[in-house]
Amino acid sequence: MTATLYVIDRGWHTDIGLQADEITGALVALKDRFPGARYLTLGFGERAFLTSRHVTVGTTLRALLPSRSAMLVTGLRASPDAAFGPDNVVTLRITADGLARLEYTLWHGLERTPLGQPASLGPGPYAGSEFYAALGTYDAFDTCNTWTATMLTTAGLPVSASGVIFSHQVMDQARAMARQQSLIGER
Repeated sequence: MTATLYVIDRGWHTDIGLQADEITGALVALKDRFPGARYLTLGFGERAFLTSRHVTVGTTLRALLPSRSAMLVTGLRASPDAAFGPDNVVTLRITADGLARLEYTLWHGLERTPLGQPASLGPGPYAGSEFYAALGTYDAFDTCNTWTATMLTTAGLPVSASGVIFSHQVMDQARAMARQQSLIGER
């Protein structure tokens, strides 16, 4: 069995996406928080910057230094292609084992409440989204794009997170991987 993984270009930022019906492991508890969602997208960022409704120069500069992190999780009813535009989404296939590793890593990257639930930081910037406290730090050399590349590696894709800071560095690797998967599928 294989699963689908989406890599989403949001300009300077990247997210990953999963089909909700393929989530069967550790992330089921998170999926259940978004009833009716057909897809979940997850993005990592510096906590104060990501959750701020009014980004300032100070918030931006502080995000360059090692600081607390957060994840934005969004439940989508429309496909990532429809939500973000097909030019901004790369669709990749991963193995069931790759999906299990990815779910485990994502789940264990979240802070939890004393009851074992993901620690919510409040509603996200649009309907169907929520911020969660994440473990680990964020800084200028360990960005959302580094995180995305690491998640792709965790899922078993031959992607390198080394030196990744900008979104195009992740998207270029994801597009190359999609071309390779397409060629293999044509054989």
